[in-house]
Amino acid sequence: MIGAFFVIRAKDNFRFKAAESRQIDKTTGLRCDQTIKLSIYKSNEQYPKKLRRIKYYDQEKDLMLVFLTNNFDLEALEVAAIYKNRWQIEIFFKWIKQNLQIKTLWGHSENAVKIHLWIAICTYLIVAYLKHQLRSKYSVYEIMQILGISAFAKTPIDELFAKQQINQNVKEQLNLFNYNEILTHQ
Repeated sequence: MIGAFFVIRAKDNFRFKAAESRQIDKTTGLRCDQTIKLSIYKSNEQYPKKLRRIKYYDQEKDLMLVFLTNNFDLEALEVAAIYKNRWQIEIFFKWIKQNLQIKTLWGHSENAVKIHLWIAICTYLIVAYLKHQLRSKYSVYEIMQILGISAFAKTPIDELFAKQQINQNVKEQLNLFNYNEILTHQ
């Protein structure tokens, strides 16, 4: 055995038989700590081992949570904390996807993923610092977009974010499909 364990939330339609209950302190938010067996035939066939069911009331969110785990050594509150930390990790990865704009990874080795994440985080921090230095009203995302389309332009950064540069009138742009208009502007 590799020593791995899981902590998951139980579904509402979850069915089980309680085999044993442990003492809990309800002032901590715990409502029950039980050893259970799955009672639905197909579920029990797929996972025949005993599970631990921990019911926890989250006062902050006014929410009753039920966790299942195969770890019988941890304290019940530790199981709830593991799930809460797991959720924080999910939120962190959601933030990474939204703010660092990583659509696909350059590689799949641990080193490649770390390098890609560190480069994205450093880029984000540099752009956030640039936003702060320029006292720009544009979001970090908007600044990244502007820098992305202006990567090879020789425009100074402070001019790049000047209002008249950003709000350029579309009618002033040349029509690439009208060859005569292009020749008259040369």
